[in-house]
Amino acid sequence: MTVNKTIFILLLIAGLSLPLLAVAQTSGAVNGNGAAKEEETVDERAARLFEDPLRGVVVNRTITVQGQEFYQFFSMRWSYIAGDASYTLSVHERPSARWGSEIWVEYQRDRVFHMFLPPIRSETKAISHQAAELVLERIQEMELQRALFFSDDLGPEEM
Repeated sequence: MTVNKTIFILLLIAGLSLPLLAVAQTSGAVNGNGAAKEEETVDERAARLFEDPLRGVVVNRTITVQGQEFYQFFSMRWSYIAGDASYTLSVHERPSARWGSEIWVEYQRDRVFHMFLPPIRSETKAISHQAAELVLERIQEMELQRALFFSDDLGPEEM
């Protein structure tokens, strides 16, 4: 019995998932130069997973048709301009008969965009595209500020 089959059987008995098997099978692999590849241990993968399991997700918390359209246009524009950035966002909506739909976008429990959508649904696409660009700009400013500012009194989430 080969080593890979033995590892596979042990992982199945232990009830571990197949991504861990991929880590076990890559041990000893070499790249094109003949040098050993840098390996990521199971503990490192688990720590990275539990660090932020929803990395790069845009959560939809909208209610109305106009809110759904805003979310769709926003998320399409967001994936285009942010690329593979690992920012987790949530789009929220509070509909009101008097004021229209109130929309806001949150990043790490901070509102980075907030406005009332006009009742004219044809403007939703342009507003959502502008919102995506403003949100990216605001997040980059926040991350820069966190990187440059240090305080013994404040934790990272309080800055």
